Amino acid sequence: MRILRAAIKAALAAAQLLILSGAVWLHLESRGPRPPAGAEPAVFEIERGRSVRAVAAGLRSRGLIRKAAPFLLLYRMFYPSRSLKAGEYEIPAGASAREILEVFIAGKTRLYPLTVPEGLTGEETAEVFAAAFDGREAFLRAFAATDAVALLDPKADDLEGYLFPETYHFSKGVSAAEAVERMTDQFKAVFGTGWRRRAAALGLSVRQAVALASLIEKETARPEEKPLVSAVFHNRLRLGMKLDCDPTVIFALKKLGPWSGRLRLKDLKLDSPYNTYLYPGLPPGPICSPGRGSLEAALYPAEADYLFFVSKNDGTHVFSRTLREHSAAVLKYQR
Repeated sequence: MRILRAAIKAALAAAQLLILSGAVWLHLESRGPRPPAGAEPAVFEIERGRSVRAVAAGLRSRGLIRKAAPFLLLYRMFYPSRSLKAGEYEIPAGASAREILEVFIAGKTRLYPLTVPEGLTGEETAEVFAAAFDGREAFLRAFAATDAVALLDPKADDLEGYLFPETYHFSKGVSAAEAVERMTDQFKAVFGTGWRRRAAALGLSVRQAVALASLIEKETARPEEKPLVSAVFHNRLRLGMKLDCDPTVIFALKKLGPWSGRLRLKDLKLDSPYNTYLYPGLPPGPICSPGRGSLEAALYPAEADYLFFVSKNDGTHVFSRTLREHSAAVLKYQR
């Protein structure tokens, strides 16, 4: 019995020593290569369908890990049921095999900024997306799908007005559908319950509020002027006056074909429901994606009785209460 106990103790001690030795070996072998002073993170891409063994070989060939075996052993020990997410990654200089694995498993891919300026149409936003990630046609297909805003805007036949302008960060392989979803999700987050109630209190649907905001967005880029432009439009709507908004005509012209960049007098007679020189009230829908400032201005116009405004050709406008005042301003600034 004593001999058996001694044998068991010896076996356990040997096993512990073996485990300890293995742990020390794994720790030493999985350390990252010593980077040179000032080394930058390395960019490493995992293509879709690439095996863990192929990833380990790629890391080894790039000198990002010392050996492939410790990397594979760590994966099998700690993440046997997890997959390495495809994408482009930044590997910190000197990162250990375990640290690299954690980055891959978490899917912490390298992100690229995409800035969507305020006031772009859906087609123009597609061009911005395609310049950074390709996929213009795929973006336009996603833009034509309205499920994302169906509850907010049952009349929507595309996502015009709902691609919220902001700087987004996407991984290299982002799809157009994912990008469009992020933009519409951001719109819904910004145009929350409080603003929806405010729109209803003004007698506006969400679609009408966004349409009004899109006109404001196109008319002025000056934050301090947005509530004043909004006041002019609200006052005109209340009095049954036509809005006489040039950007609505330009939007209608763009729908017909390439925009020449010049609005002519005859264009103001274009028979389109978006032509606010011909048809009273708001246009059928938004003419661009308005920013936060324009959305807020549409819901909270300035307390002013202005009915007219004209550009001073320096980015600012003159606001007038009467046609006489407006005509004088037009004569002064728009000869």
